[in-house]
Amino acid sequence: MSELRERDPDELVQPIILRIDKEDPSSEDDGISAVARAAVIAYLSAPQDPHWQIWAEQAFAKSVRRANPKMFDKVLQMYPEAMLSEVGKAQAVGLPPLPANDLPKLIAKLQVSGTQLPKSDQVLISEVNIAIKDSLHMSTGKAAAQAAHALFAWLTQEQGENIERWLKAHAPVGVQHLPDAEFRRLRERAAGPVIQDAGRTEIEPGSETAFVYFRSI
Repeated sequence: MSELRERDPDELVQPIILRIDKEDPSSEDDGISAVARAAVIAYLSAPQDPHWQIWAEQAFAKSVRRANPKMFDKVLQMYPEAMLSEVGKAQAVGLPPLPANDLPKLIAKLQVSGTQLPKSDQVLISEVNIAIKDSLHMSTGKAAAQAAHALFAWLTQEQGENIERWLKAHAPVGVQHLPDAEFRRLRERAAGPVIQDAGRTEIEPGSETAFVYFRSI
């Protein structure tokens, strides 16, 4: 594997906190969907904020961190204006962009690597879906970050009326783990950019990981 790239210390990063209840965990796909939704919900709450503008002009970096129920509640107390994203039993909250090298202590000590939720036999389908390349074998946290990239990239180039309809429906997001052949086939129908990973964790730089596509249901 190629050497993984280090993050620019001056870069802004959006932390997204995923609640992990070991006693009663959500499914992986619900967690991925909740994280992706949390990322864009946070942005849509204050899109004109200059920090969001600077962040979007960079690599719109995201950091998916896990928190047990007690720590998750502390995050919500620290950011009372943050809107909760819930999908099934999964809960996540997106925070505003913060300096990658100067995160608040509470956020910085939350774990990034190794976040894994159990898979489910139930397929999560919606009109707006995120296709994830299954052969990369990404952890739940990594897949969630890529899904959030894909949803944000779609959001920034989609027509306003489609976004408005999606939001009125409470912003549902489906998740599809696809084998390579199906991923390539559906890529032709992508509603937004196909995300290529920066190679900072887990996978090779330039790997195609995720994209948004529409499905009639």
